[in-house]
Amino acid sequence: MSIVRGYIVPGRPHPLLAPEKSPAWQSLRNAYDEVGREIAQLDADLMLIYSTQWISIIGHQMQADPKPVWTLVDSEWHELGEMPYEFNIDAPFAQAYCKAAQARGLHARTVAYHGFPIDTGSVVALKLLNPDNRIPSGIVSCNMYADRGETLVLGKAAADAVRDSNKRVIAVAVTALSNRMFTQEIDPKEDHISSEKDDEWNRKILEILEHGRLEDVSQHARDFAAQANGDQRMKAIWWLAALMGQNNRYEGRVFDYQPIWGTGAAIVGLTPAERASGDLEFDEEDVEVYTGDRNVLSGAGTVADEGSEVETSSTEPSIDGAIHAEKAPRPVGAFPHARRVGDLLFLSGMGPRTPGTDEIPGGPVRDENGKPLDYDVEAQTRAVIANLRTVLESAGSSLNDVLDITCFLIDMKRDFPKFNAVYAETFGPIGATRTTIEVESLPTPIAVEFKVIAAARQNVS
Repeated sequence: MSIVRGYIVPGRPHPLLAPEKSPAWQSLRNAYDEVGREIAQLDADLMLIYSTQWISIIGHQMQADPKPVWTLVDSEWHELGEMPYEFNIDAPFAQAYCKAAQARGLHARTVAYHGFPIDTGSVVALKLLNPDNRIPSGIVSCNMYADRGETLVLGKAAADAVRDSNKRVIAVAVTALSNRMFTQEIDPKEDHISSEKDDEWNRKILEILEHGRLEDVSQHARDFAAQANGDQRMKAIWWLAALMGQNNRYEGRVFDYQPIWGTGAAIVGLTPAERASGDLEFDEEDVEVYTGDRNVLSGAGTVADEGSEVETSSTEPSIDGAIHAEKAPRPVGAFPHARRVGDLLFLSGMGPRTPGTDEIPGGPVRDENGKPLDYDVEAQTRAVIANLRTVLESAGSSLNDVLDITCFLIDMKRDFPKFNAVYAETFGPIGATRTTIEVESLPTPIAVEFKVIAAARQNVS
């Protein structure tokens, strides 16, 4: 596989149609033009685009019309004028991408109809980055209901198709960062990021990207989306990271960062490099084949807000007794935090990850290459107990109601004495039964995990 360069670009039409109306929009247009000149110097066979503005509902769609010709008027910004286009689409690659997606379990199909509208984001990106159609292009839709796992699989399917085609590819993620737009008319010259909080989060993400840490941004996309109303939950970042290889081995460059009607608009370049720019944080689930709707299986819901989605969870039990604790670390698979059966609570295995950030107190046990790292099992054990307390209390129980515990350690000889001492601080007076087992590894780079059964002392309603 050969990904020559990756880019993150905004998709709203202002830099294309009206850059002169705002210094911010003109600055973005200048950056777009600079990237376009850079791309013209690259020996690429394909420009592959994932745009959050091509929304699909039934599966994933790939544009396969070899010469789409139309005139687009953006439904929101129609006063800015028309966008006539004629593009050069690599239809055979679209078919190959579709088959690769299907092979990984995704519902995918191609579209090749005269007049089928290409979305604004793709039109803006192609007209500014590839104005003479010198590089054939491909476009894939953004399924509004797809979660992280499904989007990763879509990116990996793109990598499969790229590898099989032996093409040199430029990958383009068309997305905003923060995605809160002004709902009233503004003076374009006074455009600004809609809130200071969004601006702070945007700058944090861009700082990480400038260091080439694409996978780290992918890992933290959920937190960013929740805090700054990230565009389509930052699915374009998940797709780009999966396509480019889920690593931090890039040279990053932020060409520009400006507002477009309150949203965070950034142009970022990522060039594959030999050495990693930072340590990976493999706390999120990694998926190779799509096997079902993880939003349904995990009990998580979605809330749409101005065209984007933010995952939410509940501390309420579902009809079948499953409990999802909002303030606990997100499960790494398709399972709830706990399940209530009669007067008992059965908790899923709980590790030490920090809620919200997924950081590991005491440090991870291995790096991204599997090399062992030093870690603090006492800090991890205390964090596990704190997470258990969160889940139990959200279910109307407490640590004092714990009846039985199964503990998993990855290194019994090294860790048991310190683990046991911390354990005794909390559970010694409680007197719960316990079994301790050594395992080769745990799903995330942690040293200890607890499996708990507790009494359900209160009804959750």
